[in-house]
Amino acid sequence: MIITRSPLRISLGGGGTDLPSYYREHGGFLIAAAIDKYVYITVHRRFVDGFLLKYSHLEEVSTIDQIEHPIIREAFKMTGVQERNLEIASMADIPAGMTGVQERNLEIASMADIPAGTGLGSSGSFTTALLKALHALHKNLVHPSELAEQACCIELEKLREPIGKQDQYIAAYGGITCFHFLSNGEVQASPLRISEDTYLNLEENLLLFFTGYTRSASKILREQHDKSTQSDRAMLENLHFVKELGRQSQRALEGNDLSEFARLMDVHWQRKKERSTSMSNERINDFYDCAMANGALGGKLIGAGGGGFLMFYAEDKARLRHAMREKGLTEIRFRFEPEGTKILIQ
Repeated sequence: MIITRSPLRISLGGGGTDLPSYYREHGGFLIAAAIDKYVYITVHRRFVDGFLLKYSHLEEVSTIDQIEHPIIREAFKMTGVQERNLEIASMADIPAGMTGVQERNLEIASMADIPAGTGLGSSGSFTTALLKALHALHKNLVHPSELAEQACCIELEKLREPIGKQDQYIAAYGGITCFHFLSNGEVQASPLRISEDTYLNLEENLLLFFTGYTRSASKILREQHDKSTQSDRAMLENLHFVKELGRQSQRALEGNDLSEFARLMDVHWQRKKERSTSMSNERINDFYDCAMANGALGGKLIGAGGGGFLMFYAEDKARLRHAMREKGLTEIRFRFEPEGTKILIQ
Protein backbone atom coordinates (compact mmCIF):
# COMPACT_ATOMS: atom_id res chain seq x y z
CA MET A 1 0.00 0.00 0.00
CA ILE A 2 1.07 3.58 -0.69
CA ILE A 3 -0.46 6.46 1.29
CA THR A 4 0.49 10.09 0.65
CA ARG A 5 -0.61 13.24 2.45
CA SER A 6 -0.56 16.94 1.50
CA PRO A 7 -1.33 19.76 3.93
CA LEU A 8 -3.85 22.52 3.32
CA ARG A 9 -2.71 26.11 3.87
CA ILE A 10 -3.45 29.62 5.05
CA SER A 11 -1.95 32.81 3.56
CA LEU A 12 -0.16 35.22 5.88
CA GLY A 13 0.64 38.02 3.43
CA GLY A 14 1.04 38.92 -0.23
CA GLY A 15 -1.69 36.64 -1.55
CA GLY A 16 -2.68 37.26 -5.17
CA THR A 17 0.82 38.14 -6.40
CA ASP A 18 1.49 34.47 -7.26
CA LEU A 19 -0.59 34.58 -10.46
CA PRO A 20 1.50 34.44 -13.66
CA SER A 21 -0.47 37.37 -15.08
CA TYR A 22 1.14 39.49 -12.35
CA TYR A 23 4.51 37.98 -11.44
CA ARG A 24 5.69 37.54 -15.06
CA GLU A 25 5.84 41.32 -15.34
CA HIS A 26 6.38 42.48 -11.76
CA GLY A 27 7.54 39.53 -9.64
CA GLY A 28 5.50 38.23 -6.72
CA PHE A 29 6.00 37.60 -3.03
CA LEU A 30 3.89 35.95 -0.37
CA ILE A 31 4.02 34.10 2.93
CA ALA A 32 2.01 30.90 3.34
CA ALA A 33 1.67 28.42 6.19
CA ALA A 34 0.79 24.73 5.94
CA ILE A 35 -1.72 23.54 8.54
CA ASP A 36 -2.61 20.16 10.03
CA LYS A 37 -5.60 19.58 7.73
CA TYR A 38 -4.84 17.29 4.81
CA VAL A 39 -5.68 15.68 1.51
CA TYR A 40 -4.85 11.95 1.42
CA ILE A 41 -4.21 9.61 -1.52
CA THR A 42 -3.88 5.83 -1.18
CA VAL A 43 -2.84 3.17 -3.67
CA HIS A 44 -3.39 -0.60 -3.48
CA ARG A 45 -4.31 -3.55 -5.68
CA ARG A 46 -7.50 -3.99 -7.68
CA PHE A 47 -8.62 -7.24 -9.31
CA VAL A 48 -10.63 -6.07 -12.34
CA ASP A 49 -9.69 -4.09 -15.44
CA GLY A 50 -10.36 -0.44 -16.06
CA PHE A 51 -10.40 2.85 -14.15
CA LEU A 52 -12.92 3.34 -11.38
CA LEU A 53 -12.90 6.93 -10.07
CA LYS A 54 -14.82 7.92 -6.97
CA TYR A 55 -14.78 11.51 -5.77
CA SER A 56 -17.80 13.84 -5.86
CA HIS A 57 -18.84 11.86 -8.95
CA LEU A 58 -18.43 8.26 -10.02
CA GLU A 59 -16.57 7.28 -13.16
CA GLU A 60 -15.75 3.88 -14.63
CA VAL A 61 -13.77 4.01 -17.86
CA SER A 62 -11.38 1.83 -19.79
CA THR A 63 -8.88 4.45 -21.05
CA ILE A 64 -7.15 7.48 -19.59
CA ASP A 65 -8.58 9.80 -22.24
CA GLN A 66 -12.10 8.89 -21.09
CA ILE A 67 -11.45 10.16 -17.55
CA GLU A 68 -13.53 13.27 -16.88
CA HIS A 69 -11.67 14.40 -13.75
CA PRO A 70 -9.09 16.67 -15.40
CA ILE A 71 -6.40 16.59 -12.69
CA ILE A 72 -6.45 12.79 -12.41
CA ARG A 73 -6.33 12.41 -16.18
CA GLU A 74 -3.35 14.77 -16.59
CA ALA A 75 -1.49 13.36 -13.57
CA PHE A 76 -1.72 9.86 -15.08
CA LYS A 77 -0.32 11.13 -18.36
CA MET A 78 2.46 13.14 -16.70
CA THR A 79 3.72 10.24 -14.58
CA GLY A 80 3.42 7.57 -17.27
CA VAL A 81 0.55 5.54 -15.83
CA GLN A 82 -0.51 2.86 -18.30
CA GLU A 83 -4.09 2.17 -19.37
CA ARG A 84 -4.58 -0.97 -17.36
CA ASN A 85 -6.33 -2.05 -14.19
CA LEU A 86 -6.55 1.12 -12.09
CA GLU A 87 -9.16 2.37 -9.61
CA ILE A 88 -9.59 5.67 -7.83
CA ALA A 89 -12.03 5.44 -4.94
CA SER A 90 -12.97 6.89 -1.59
CA MET A 91 -10.69 6.09 1.34
CA ALA A 92 -13.22 4.05 3.34
CA ASP A 93 -12.24 0.57 4.55
CA ILE A 94 -8.71 0.62 3.16
CA PRO A 95 -7.21 -2.86 3.51
CA ALA A 96 -4.02 -2.97 5.53
CA GLY A 97 -0.76 -4.81 5.05
CA MET A 98 -0.31 -4.35 1.30
CA THR A 99 3.17 -3.26 0.28
CA GLY A 100 5.31 -3.47 -2.82
CA VAL A 101 2.39 -2.88 -5.22
CA GLN A 102 3.02 -3.00 -8.94
CA GLU A 103 1.49 -0.90 -11.69
CA ARG A 104 -1.14 -3.48 -12.67
CA ASN A 105 -4.35 -4.03 -10.69
CA LEU A 106 -4.37 -0.89 -8.58
CA GLU A 107 -6.82 1.29 -6.68
CA ILE A 108 -6.09 4.95 -5.98
CA ALA A 109 -8.22 6.55 -3.27
CA SER A 110 -8.69 10.16 -2.09
CA MET A 111 -10.02 11.82 1.03
CA ALA A 112 -9.83 15.35 2.51
CA ASP A 113 -10.24 16.82 5.98
CA ILE A 114 -11.84 20.02 4.58
CA PRO A 115 -14.09 20.19 1.48
CA ALA A 116 -13.08 21.96 -1.71
CA GLY A 117 -14.13 25.53 -2.37
CA THR A 118 -13.25 26.83 1.09
CA GLY A 119 -10.08 28.78 0.26
CA LEU A 120 -7.51 26.51 1.90
CA GLY A 121 -5.83 25.34 -1.31
CA SER A 122 -7.41 21.88 -1.57
CA SER A 123 -6.95 21.57 -5.34
CA GLY A 124 -3.19 22.17 -5.13
CA SER A 125 -2.93 19.76 -2.20
CA PHE A 126 -4.89 17.09 -4.09
CA THR A 127 -2.63 17.46 -7.12
CA THR A 128 0.64 17.25 -5.19
CA ALA A 129 -0.58 14.26 -3.13
CA LEU A 130 -1.72 12.42 -6.27
CA LEU A 131 1.56 13.09 -8.10
CA LYS A 132 3.57 12.02 -5.03
CA ALA A 133 1.66 8.73 -4.89
CA LEU A 134 2.13 8.05 -8.60
CA HIS A 135 5.84 8.81 -8.36
CA ALA A 136 6.09 6.44 -5.39
CA LEU A 137 4.36 3.81 -7.50
CA HIS A 138 7.19 4.09 -10.03
CA LYS A 139 9.88 4.30 -7.31
CA ASN A 140 10.73 7.86 -8.35
CA LEU A 141 12.22 10.37 -5.91
CA VAL A 142 10.90 13.88 -6.45
CA HIS A 143 12.08 17.14 -4.81
CA PRO A 144 9.41 19.50 -3.41
CA SER A 145 10.22 22.13 -6.05
CA GLU A 146 9.83 19.58 -8.86
CA LEU A 147 6.61 18.23 -7.35
CA ALA A 148 5.18 21.75 -7.04
CA GLU A 149 6.15 22.65 -10.60
CA GLN A 150 4.56 19.49 -11.98
CA ALA A 151 1.35 20.31 -10.10
CA CYS A 152 1.46 23.87 -11.44
CA CYS A 153 2.05 22.55 -14.96
CA ILE A 154 -1.10 20.45 -14.73
CA GLU A 155 -3.35 23.13 -13.26
CA LEU A 156 -2.00 26.30 -14.88
CA GLU A 157 -0.68 25.06 -18.25
CA LYS A 158 -2.49 21.84 -19.13
CA LEU A 159 -5.88 22.85 -17.69
CA ARG A 160 -5.37 26.62 -18.06
CA GLU A 161 -6.89 27.46 -14.69
CA PRO A 162 -6.56 31.21 -13.83
CA ILE A 163 -4.88 30.45 -10.51
CA GLY A 164 -1.53 31.08 -8.86
CA LYS A 165 1.32 28.88 -7.67
CA GLN A 166 0.93 29.37 -3.92
CA ASP A 167 -1.19 26.29 -3.20
CA GLN A 168 1.02 23.78 -4.97
CA TYR A 169 4.24 25.17 -3.50
CA ILE A 170 3.15 25.41 0.13
CA ALA A 171 1.60 21.92 -0.11
CA ALA A 172 4.89 20.53 -1.41
CA TYR A 173 7.16 22.41 1.03
CA GLY A 174 5.07 22.74 4.21
CA GLY A 175 6.09 24.93 7.16
CA ILE A 176 5.70 28.71 7.22
CA THR A 177 7.42 29.64 3.99
CA CYS A 178 8.25 32.79 2.01
CA PHE A 179 7.94 32.44 -1.76
CA HIS A 180 9.46 34.77 -4.35
CA PHE A 181 7.87 34.35 -7.79
CA LEU A 182 10.35 35.59 -10.39
CA SER A 183 9.42 36.93 -13.80
CA ASN A 184 11.21 34.03 -15.52
CA GLY A 185 8.91 31.52 -13.79
CA GLU A 186 11.41 30.45 -11.14
CA VAL A 187 10.14 30.19 -7.57
CA GLN A 188 12.47 30.74 -4.61
CA ALA A 189 11.36 29.26 -1.28
CA SER A 190 12.79 30.03 2.16
CA PRO A 191 11.47 29.45 5.70
CA LEU A 192 10.08 32.40 7.61
CA ARG A 193 12.69 33.09 10.28
CA ILE A 194 10.70 33.62 13.46
CA SER A 195 11.44 32.82 17.08
CA GLU A 196 9.86 29.86 18.84
CA ASP A 197 7.82 32.21 21.05
CA THR A 198 6.46 34.07 18.01
CA TYR A 199 5.68 30.78 16.27
CA LEU A 200 3.72 29.47 19.26
CA ASN A 201 1.88 32.76 19.86
CA LEU A 202 0.96 33.07 16.19
CA GLU A 203 -0.30 29.49 16.14
CA GLU A 204 -2.29 30.03 19.33
CA ASN A 205 -3.86 33.36 18.38
CA LEU A 206 -4.89 32.72 14.75
CA LEU A 207 -8.48 31.48 14.55
CA LEU A 208 -10.39 30.11 11.54
CA PHE A 209 -14.16 30.37 11.17
CA PHE A 210 -16.19 28.87 8.33
CA THR A 211 -18.51 31.42 6.72
CA GLY A 212 -20.93 28.77 5.45
CA TYR A 213 -20.13 29.61 1.82
CA THR A 214 -18.21 27.41 -0.60
CA ARG A 215 -17.26 28.77 -4.00
CA SER A 216 -15.11 28.27 -7.07
CA ALA A 217 -12.11 30.58 -7.07
CA SER A 218 -11.90 30.61 -10.87
CA LYS A 219 -14.40 33.45 -11.49
CA ILE A 220 -12.74 35.87 -9.07
CA LEU A 221 -9.21 34.94 -10.16
CA ARG A 222 -10.21 35.13 -13.84
CA GLU A 223 -11.20 38.75 -13.27
CA GLN A 224 -7.82 39.46 -11.65
CA HIS A 225 -6.01 37.59 -14.44
CA ASP A 226 -7.81 39.52 -17.18
CA LYS A 227 -7.28 42.92 -15.58
CA SER A 228 -3.60 42.21 -14.88
CA THR A 229 -3.06 41.00 -18.44
CA GLN A 230 -4.71 44.20 -19.72
CA SER A 231 -2.45 46.28 -17.43
CA ASP A 232 -5.46 47.66 -15.57
CA ARG A 233 -3.97 50.44 -13.47
CA ALA A 234 -6.17 49.96 -10.39
CA MET A 235 -5.58 46.19 -10.29
CA LEU A 236 -1.81 46.51 -10.70
CA GLU A 237 -1.55 49.22 -8.03
CA ASN A 238 -3.62 47.04 -5.70
CA LEU A 239 -1.32 44.03 -6.22
CA HIS A 240 1.82 46.19 -5.88
CA PHE A 241 0.47 47.41 -2.53
CA VAL A 242 -0.43 43.89 -1.37
CA LYS A 243 3.04 42.61 -2.30
CA GLU A 244 4.58 45.34 -0.15
CA LEU A 245 2.19 44.39 2.66
CA GLY A 246 3.54 40.85 2.36
CA ARG A 247 7.08 42.11 2.86
CA GLN A 248 5.96 44.25 5.81
CA SER A 249 4.24 41.20 7.29
CA GLN A 250 7.50 39.27 7.00
CA ARG A 251 9.37 42.02 8.86
CA ALA A 252 6.67 42.20 11.55
CA LEU A 253 6.69 38.43 12.14
CA GLU A 254 10.48 38.13 12.10
CA GLY A 255 10.62 41.14 14.45
CA ASN A 256 8.22 39.49 16.93
CA ASP A 257 5.62 42.23 16.40
CA LEU A 258 2.37 40.28 16.21
CA SER A 259 0.17 43.33 16.84
CA GLU A 260 1.63 44.94 13.72
CA PHE A 261 1.11 41.72 11.78
CA ALA A 262 -2.56 41.73 12.83
CA ARG A 263 -2.94 45.37 11.74
CA LEU A 264 -1.45 44.52 8.34
CA MET A 265 -3.94 41.66 7.94
CA ASP A 266 -6.78 44.18 8.29
CA VAL A 267 -5.17 46.56 5.79
CA HIS A 268 -4.71 43.63 3.40
CA TRP A 269 -8.37 42.64 3.67
CA GLN A 270 -9.61 46.17 3.00
CA ARG A 271 -7.45 46.36 -0.14
CA LYS A 272 -8.30 42.83 -1.21
CA LYS A 273 -12.01 43.67 -1.30
CA GLU A 274 -11.28 46.36 -3.88
CA ARG A 275 -10.13 43.80 -6.48
CA SER A 276 -13.61 42.46 -7.20
CA THR A 277 -17.24 43.00 -6.20
CA SER A 278 -17.38 39.19 -5.75
CA MET A 279 -14.65 39.25 -3.12
CA SER A 280 -17.07 39.69 -0.23
CA ASN A 281 -20.77 40.21 0.50
CA GLU A 282 -22.97 41.81 3.13
CA ARG A 283 -22.98 38.78 5.44
CA ILE A 284 -19.21 38.28 5.30
CA ASN A 285 -18.69 41.98 5.98
CA ASP A 286 -21.03 41.70 8.95
CA PHE A 287 -19.10 38.70 10.31
CA TYR A 288 -15.84 40.60 9.91
CA ASP A 289 -17.11 43.77 11.59
CA CYS A 290 -18.50 41.72 14.49
CA ALA A 291 -15.14 39.99 14.98
CA MET A 292 -13.23 43.28 14.96
CA ALA A 293 -15.62 44.61 17.60
CA ASN A 294 -15.13 41.53 19.78
CA GLY A 295 -11.45 40.91 20.30
CA ALA A 296 -9.97 40.48 16.80
CA LEU A 297 -6.97 42.72 16.09
CA GLY A 298 -7.01 41.94 12.37
CA GLY A 299 -8.27 39.41 9.90
CA LYS A 300 -9.14 38.53 6.33
CA LEU A 301 -10.93 36.02 4.16
CA ILE A 302 -8.62 33.16 3.19
CA GLY A 303 -8.22 32.30 -0.49
CA ALA A 304 -9.55 34.01 -3.59
CA GLY A 305 -12.62 35.41 -1.80
CA GLY A 306 -16.37 35.03 -1.99
CA GLY A 307 -16.61 32.44 0.79
CA GLY A 308 -14.67 29.84 2.71
CA PHE A 309 -12.88 30.75 5.95
CA LEU A 310 -12.39 34.00 7.80
CA MET A 311 -9.10 34.11 9.71
CA PHE A 312 -8.53 36.46 12.65
CA TYR A 313 -5.66 37.25 14.97
CA ALA A 314 -6.97 37.73 18.52
CA GLU A 315 -5.48 37.81 21.99
CA ASP A 316 -8.95 37.82 23.60
CA LYS A 317 -9.88 34.52 21.97
CA ALA A 318 -12.75 33.61 24.33
CA ARG A 319 -14.62 36.81 23.49
CA LEU A 320 -14.11 36.34 19.75
CA ARG A 321 -15.19 32.70 19.83
CA HIS A 322 -18.36 33.59 21.71
CA ALA A 323 -19.22 36.35 19.22
CA MET A 324 -18.67 34.10 16.22
CA ARG A 325 -20.74 31.30 17.74
CA GLU A 326 -23.55 33.80 18.26
CA LYS A 327 -23.32 34.54 14.53
CA GLY A 328 -23.58 30.82 13.73
CA LEU A 329 -20.01 30.36 12.49
CA THR A 330 -18.08 27.14 13.08
CA GLU A 331 -14.47 27.32 14.23
CA ILE A 332 -11.87 24.94 12.83
CA ARG A 333 -8.98 24.45 15.27
CA PHE A 334 -5.58 23.96 13.64
CA ARG A 335 -1.83 23.82 14.17
CA PHE A 336 0.96 24.60 11.74
CA GLU A 337 2.32 21.64 9.76
CA PRO A 338 6.13 21.67 9.38
CA GLU A 339 6.21 19.04 6.62
CA GLY A 340 4.95 19.20 3.06
CA THR A 341 3.59 16.45 0.82
CA LYS A 342 4.92 13.15 2.12
CA ILE A 343 4.61 9.38 1.87
CA LEU A 344 3.05 7.93 5.01
CA ILE A 345 3.19 4.26 3.96
CA GLN A 346 5.03 2.59 1.08
